[in-house]
Parts: sequence; C-alpha cells; structure tokens
Amino acid sequence: QVQLVESGGGLVQAGGSLRLSCAASGRTFSSYAMAWFRQAPGKEREFVAAISVNGGRVYYADSVKGRFTISRDNAKNTVYLQLNSLKPEDTAVYYCAARSDYYYTDAAKYDYWGQGTQVTVSS
Repeated sequence: QVQLVESGGGLVQAGGSLRLSCAASGRTFSSYAMAWFRQAPGKEREFVAAISVNGGRVYYADSVKGRFTISRDNAKNTVYLQLNSLKPEDTAVYYCAARSDYYYTDAAKYDYWGQGTQVTVSS
C-alpha cells in the first residue's frame, strides 16, 4: 500500500511558477513509477508527466513539454512537479499517482492516487 499526499498548489498569475510535491508513505517508494495527472472542471483527467522508478527516464505531455519538470527524491519518498511559464489553461486539480514497475500515460493503469492539489492560473 502507498499513500500519496500532494501539496504546493495555489493561485498564480500567468507566466508564474509553482512547485508541487507528492509525499509517499511506505518503504517501497523506489519501486514505484510516478506520474502527475490533472483535471480541469468539466474535463477528463489528463496525463501531465511521468518518471521511472530511479528517475532516469521522464515523459511529458506535449502541452507541458519545456515548461514543466518532473523529478523525484527516493531518499525523501517524494516526487515533484516544477511548473514554469504557467498559462490559464493549466488551471486544474493536479494529482500524483503511483504504480509498480513501468510508467504509463493511461490513468487507469495507476493503482494509487493522492487527493489532489488545486492550481489556478489567472490571466
């Protein structure tokens, strides 16, 4: 079992930055691939970024490539998402997710989810 708790969301102006964190419980964090998803009002949950178990591979949605950076610190059981050059269309609830072994972009393949953190970007 893995419990995930996100933090770091907030209100920011367009062009600004935020850093999201996702703290995981348990001693097997380093065996989980991690990902960030987001869900805007009235829209389906969408993939944002993912990172392999050792952090050696990352993958981004085209909409955030070059602006967002995913990273992890296995010693701290934490995964991060740095959000730069934010746009109003980035407004959403951001969720972190975990699954064993390899990462996917399909939300249905993830076993564990956090409660989400709200990111609001004003124009």
